[in-house]
Amino acid sequence: MRIVLLVFSLLLSGCLGMPRDVEPVKSFELDRYLGTWYEIARLDHSFERGLTHVSADYSLRDDGGVRVLNRGFDKAENTWREAEGKAYLVADPQQGHFKVSFFGPFYSSYVVFELDEAYRYAFVSGYNRSYLWLLARTPTVSQEVRTRFMVRSKALGFDIDSVIFVEQN
Repeated sequence: MRIVLLVFSLLLSGCLGMPRDVEPVKSFELDRYLGTWYEIARLDHSFERGLTHVSADYSLRDDGGVRVLNRGFDKAENTWREAEGKAYLVADPQQGHFKVSFFGPFYSSYVVFELDEAYRYAFVSGYNRSYLWLLARTPTVSQEVRTRFMVRSKALGFDIDSVIFVEQN
């Protein structure tokens, strides 16, 4: 039984890491990060496949964590889909590294690895290079920000040829 618990613990903690060379931003201010963010680009994955007009809203929870409400429009079903989760800063509250859960006790990393000074856009990774997002406070960003995202992501080893730019209009 101890071996099963150990393996289970290792599997869960493995999802809280981050890709090599990806580091969370420092001088992170949670209060400034709260609010609505629009998904500008992402690497596709099953839980967002086919969604457009994707946004995430972050607000404080009573327990000090963050309520996460993700929303997107499923064109095939002609309906809005929502998922509510919770997030907590992993270690240093001044670093942009969260553990996020949408499924009970199972958490995964959410690493803000670039954030402009005004908190207008954020580059976010998961625990490995299969998860990547460009988020912004507005439904569109400048070509300069898009290019910076692609160049920085490629330099960090992400598959930028698979990046999807999300319809937001």
